[in-house]
Amino acid sequence: MKKAVVLLSGGMDSATTLAIAHQAGFLCYALSIDYGQRHHSELQAAANIGNLIQVASHQFIKLDLTTLASSALTDPSTTLPTKEEPGEIPITYVPARNTIMLSLALAWAEVLQSYDIFIGVTAVDYSGYPDCRPDYIAAFQKMTNLATKAGREGKYFQIHAPLINCSKAAIIRKGITLGLDYSLTVSCYQADESGHACGHCNACRIRHAGFIAAGIADPTRYQEK
Repeated sequence: MKKAVVLLSGGMDSATTLAIAHQAGFLCYALSIDYGQRHHSELQAAANIGNLIQVASHQFIKLDLTTLASSALTDPSTTLPTKEEPGEIPITYVPARNTIMLSLALAWAEVLQSYDIFIGVTAVDYSGYPDCRPDYIAAFQKMTNLATKAGREGKYFQIHAPLINCSKAAIIRKGITLGLDYSLTVSCYQADESGHACGHCNACRIRHAGFIAAGIADPTRYQEK
């Protein structure tokens, strides 16, 4: 079996991406990053999803970005947005987050002699983050083959972003066919320690709208009003 490193945050998109990689026959190595996110319970969700899909190995790396990357996701005192402003990158953007995470995945992949890396970014129902676009993924892949010993030796890496052109509804339908239990996932930007969602932030709003569009009951565990 070919090995693949899969970035697994614990949210809906990364869980679906892991399930897709598993279905494709890859031996999956999950990588989750504790970067100081206020929705820390997503990491327990990642562990639960990794166990569900029975990954070959699951690494958790602690990398505190709170001192470097100013973001509403790393500053609990910041009020999270409940609607998007067209054309603006939201305050939930974490500077260089996907670049940092993909770089860590690349390092582990090279050690594992794995040349496939999966990431659950989407450029459709998302919050306007610049590191979720197809041209960004293409640029990072080009960099991987310039910056690694494996790349110099002709063992080229492939960055897989299977959801990049998918809506949330399409992602949900795909995950259901793969047997995913979305109640295990945490998408909320201010989920409590048990993983219960606020129901108001942009992440909750986009997620709930996806279930409605997919015609599937929302299994999200919400905080009591």
